[in-house]
Amino acid sequence: MVFALLELPAGVGLFKVDGDKQKLKALLSFKSTADALATTTQVVNGELAKPVRKFLKKNFVEKQITEELAVADAKLAKAIKDALAIQCVHGDDTLATFRALRANLDDLLEDVSTEQLNQTALGLAHNLNRYKLKFSPDKVDMMVVQAVALLEDLDKEINKYAMRAREWYGWHFPELAKIVNDNILYAKIVLAAKTRFNVRDTDFSDFLEEELEQKVKDAAMVSMGTEIAEEDIENICRLCSEVVAASKYRESLAAYLSSRMQTIAPNLTTMVGEQIGARLIQKAGSLLSLAKYPSSTLQILGAEKALFRALKQRQATPKYGILYNAQVVAKAAATHKGAMSRVLAAKASLSARIDSFGEGDNSAALEYRGKVEERLRQFEEGVTYGRTGNVRGRGGGMQLQQKRGPPNGNGGGAPFKRQRLDGGGFR
Repeated sequence: MVFALLELPAGVGLFKVDGDKQKLKALLSFKSTADALATTTQVVNGELAKPVRKFLKKNFVEKQITEELAVADAKLAKAIKDALAIQCVHGDDTLATFRALRANLDDLLEDVSTEQLNQTALGLAHNLNRYKLKFSPDKVDMMVVQAVALLEDLDKEINKYAMRAREWYGWHFPELAKIVNDNILYAKIVLAAKTRFNVRDTDFSDFLEEELEQKVKDAAMVSMGTEIAEEDIENICRLCSEVVAASKYRESLAAYLSSRMQTIAPNLTTMVGEQIGARLIQKAGSLLSLAKYPSSTLQILGAEKALFRALKQRQATPKYGILYNAQVVAKAAATHKGAMSRVLAAKASLSARIDSFGEGDNSAALEYRGKVEERLRQFEEGVTYGRTGNVRGRGGGMQLQQKRGPPNGNGGGAPFKRQRLDGGGFR
């Protein structure tokens, strides 16, 4: 015979199970939806709620029941044992008991109908999911994920609008596109001068250097572009104003992303930068998921298509993904980019775990950053490592340290050699 504690949508029930016989001994009914949500949340997290503790103390401890109490959750069983000194059992041995209780709930709960139980379960499930979503620790990561996704969309839109403005205004002033390569400066020049006939009398000193400004004015005097109507200029200026406005918003969004990354993942930000760190979190889904990834997975994040294509065609797998844009990997030579990506991925994985599971500043990442930069310096100087961990010099062989000794094994001399026997073995 055993007693079982079962969590129900309408409350918490204490059942007596004796073989195939099951009986409800006591029921803790929830008074309201808020009470049900609070108690269920604590039970789901493996915590002993105050109403449940009073319920067990009244119906189990005070009645001096000596049988074991079956509990579905191991954490909850430990909490009950620590608080009330009740001998609890859990695990695979109790699965059949709880399965039988849930199958016979309609007969055991006479005062609660099946329809009421289903409605209560549905309402409690909605409230519990809403509570988890509201207080989820991953919701801060989602702000970073959305911000970096919007940043990528803004880059695409700004580039698309700027290219359209260059093609459109190029019919009127084609030489300007060759002189000014920056899209934002190009849009500002168009907004300030309108037509090329006004370029000579327009002051661009607020955003252009003197030498570049003079080149623009000289080119406007001898331009081979066609004349366009005032209505066309208005539409081109409207497009350029969109480019400038989007660029300003992108700067503010990048500053916001930088501040959020410094707060959420300071170590990861120190290792790979704000945008690359945010893109890694975006690919993984959350900082917690990224922290659970091994460094080999983090190394190729962003190169999933190339990875599966290489596996399908039995070719060499990619050595880097998003980390290719990291500053340390970009500085490395082409032959060393794969190795530097592996080194950086190992330290970035450790940094993500510190940010996710630990607390503190970025002191650990600063130490890791120094080691990664030292590794880059060794690559630049030609110092590499063999498979055994020994240092290779600049083009030289592996530095091996051989232990030498005389045939008797004492002192210095020639290395000892084992004598081969006539039968083919060694002595």
